[in-house]
Amino acid sequence: MIQVDGLCKVYRVPEKSLGLAGSVRSLWRRRYRQVPAVQELSFRIEAGERVGFLGPNGAGKTTTLKMLSGLLKPTGGRLSVAGFEPFRRHPDFLRRITLVMGQKQQLLWDLPAAETFELNRALFDLEATSYRATLAELIELLQLEPLLQRPVRNLSLGERMKCELAAALLHKPDILFLDEPTIGLDVTMQEAVRSFVAEWNERQGATVLLTSHYMADIAALCSRVLVIAGGRLRFDGALDELVERYAPDRRIRVRTTQPVNRATAAAAGPFLPVQGGCEALVPGHQVKEIVHKALLHLPVRDLVVEEAPLEDVIRRLFEQEKESHGKPGS
Repeated sequence: MIQVDGLCKVYRVPEKSLGLAGSVRSLWRRRYRQVPAVQELSFRIEAGERVGFLGPNGAGKTTTLKMLSGLLKPTGGRLSVAGFEPFRRHPDFLRRITLVMGQKQQLLWDLPAAETFELNRALFDLEATSYRATLAELIELLQLEPLLQRPVRNLSLGERMKCELAAALLHKPDILFLDEPTIGLDVTMQEAVRSFVAEWNERQGATVLLTSHYMADIAALCSRVLVIAGGRLRFDGALDELVERYAPDRRIRVRTTQPVNRATAAAAGPFLPVQGGCEALVPGHQVKEIVHKALLHLPVRDLVVEEAPLEDVIRRLFEQEKESHGKPGS
């Protein structure tokens, strides 16, 4: 569904010296510098996949999404989305994709969301019966009935995002580009948006490419992730593989029926006493052995084995990338 080969985007950015003199000189002789935003990016996404697209601020994620959706023309490389070159903006291509950006909106601010829905019906020339059926499905999934006739300016951020999603999906696109769709939402609304995206993907078989700084979004929706840093692809694979590569240790937390001292904790393995029990950080392949020893030597009330939070995994990946690219010759 999506094929990217050697994709590049370089911005030509003007530079100006400070002060009035610099402003005057820039009128006659403007200087520019080349700023690479995306460099030699290559990946494939199959129909129906839900893929997370991760990276630090300024990594090139939004620039990539804009190229995939046809808002920007690549500087170099090849790009195919549903068999089309996105930047040509062919009408059949536009009917097959949608782009939802959490910090942008398409809803008409002073009118009810239903008015934007009708406008999109006209723009996409949707057949009336099909439009009404799709709208009814979206209203049910997103629980929009109480919101349809209220002016958009009077909706909460979460209510607006639900209406944004409905407006973006009325034409039943095959591909969803989602850029921070849960930004600024509370925990309950984030969960509602995640549940909707998952259910829509399953019902329609739509391909989803999701960027988010909320790792709960990625963990809930995506089994595969692409990680970009410095405009280059740093990882492409299963989420479990990413965790295993950058955070292979597991934390074993034991709550005990009575306090344990350092010697008792050490008898069970690399445990250290903490309030209410003890804990240890061990390689994943040693978990079974250490858990067995803990059950033998400690007065266990309960025991939990935890993976590193996904935020820590991504942080470690970025730190390793910074270190490797800071070395001479890297």
